[in-house]
Amino acid sequence: MTPTPLGMPAFPPFPEAAKEAVRDGVLRANLRRATHTIRDKRARAVTELADWDRLREAGRAVKDHTLRHLDHYLLQLEASVTAAGGTVHWAADADEANRIVTGLVRAIGAREVVKVKSMATQEIGLNEALEAAGIAAYETDLAELIVQLGHDRPSHILVPAIHRGRDEIRDVFRSEMGAWGRPAPDDLGDDPRELAEAARLHLREKFLRAKVAVSGANFMVAETGTMVVLESEGNGRMCLTLPQTLISVVGIEKVVPTFRDLEIFLQTLPRSSTAERMNPYTSMWTGTLGGDGPSAFHLVLLDNGRTDTLADETGRQALRCIRCSACLNVCPVYERAGGHAYGSVYPGPIGAVLSPQLRGTGSAIDATLPYASTLCGACYEVCPVAIDIPEVLVHLRERVAQGGPVTREGVRVRLRPAHGHTAERAALRAARLLLDHPGALRAGERLLARARRLRPRRLPGPGRAWTDTRELPDIPAEPFRDWWLRERGTRP
Repeated sequence: MTPTPLGMPAFPPFPEAAKEAVRDGVLRANLRRATHTIRDKRARAVTELADWDRLREAGRAVKDHTLRHLDHYLLQLEASVTAAGGTVHWAADADEANRIVTGLVRAIGAREVVKVKSMATQEIGLNEALEAAGIAAYETDLAELIVQLGHDRPSHILVPAIHRGRDEIRDVFRSEMGAWGRPAPDDLGDDPRELAEAARLHLREKFLRAKVAVSGANFMVAETGTMVVLESEGNGRMCLTLPQTLISVVGIEKVVPTFRDLEIFLQTLPRSSTAERMNPYTSMWTGTLGGDGPSAFHLVLLDNGRTDTLADETGRQALRCIRCSACLNVCPVYERAGGHAYGSVYPGPIGAVLSPQLRGTGSAIDATLPYASTLCGACYEVCPVAIDIPEVLVHLRERVAQGGPVTREGVRVRLRPAHGHTAERAALRAARLLLDHPGALRAGERLLARARRLRPRRLPGPGRAWTDTRELPDIPAEPFRDWWLRERGTRP
């Protein structure tokens, strides 16, 4: 089991968690229905744009350029935000970010905050840190509200409560809303309109009362200091405009150089996430403006392993991610196992490559995440910024199995191979030796063909896990090389 920030529940390795999840027929049905609906709509939305491939390449290029010059653009962003009346704070890790936010809320004298959906604050365990300081944090996104009231965890980037059915949501609202504020109606049904209305009435009093809001941001514009939030319900707009103080906690990789760069992502993100031509609410703010919106704005720039990830030439492409969730909706592993099995705020294929880099591969959950994939490549095909997730997965598997040099907290260190991969390393060494000697390879192929009748149904030792769920392929009567020589008269 691996610990999570601030004493949150520990998570088992992915194989254990997934094995348990796939037994839940209701969960699998919910996931299959939701992911297939979203991905089918997305496919239609993308085909409407004749230049989608060029937009995808442009997004990749902007992100790669920014990451190569991240130090420059972050300093430019700080100067722009400060010039616009905001205050910038730098947080090296989760603990520092939580201390900064908690200190700001305490300094104002507030005892509660309203929150815009933010994966960065989930990553650092901000809600738990605020609770420990006696400050209530209220999620205002409908799906995040469902998760919070249900004492649950998000399981999807775009739809955090995707694993919940309507009847479950109704029961959660009936039993829990009263403890958090305005209760749900006694006769609340499971019609989506009724559920949304109950949530709207419950949250309205919190929007009007809150003095402090906490948000993330989808993008930060270095040249202007502008923060950008894309959302679908309007709760974000309420949080970003009504409170007196706004605190935004944003990963350093979310910066883009110019306002014009947003043109790319405001087309690709809605179509890849909600399958919409344009999301219903795009909120932008630059510092503070007297008499309009919050009177104080604080930006907390979060590292928390991102600089270490940036040092990895192969793995750094995961920092391009714009959190659209398209990769989750096409992943056969996610569809069956669900998001909780990944033991991270970032589930699915992107979580399998991002979490082990942000947190390191030292824990059981992070050492198994790179193996949570069939390497089918569907995630790469739909990614709007062309992250080659299969390439990064293989790269991280090599790190887990063989160890090697990595950067941790800015220092270059050498990892030891993870426990349990001795047989894998031995097999790879044997394969390399065999492939380096063609004569030995040919002899081995002929011997295997002659002994094909002795093929076991299951492999012994570590190979048993593979044959527990797969059949060994039949061995041909002769090697391909011998067939080619016989049929063509030449050696292949």
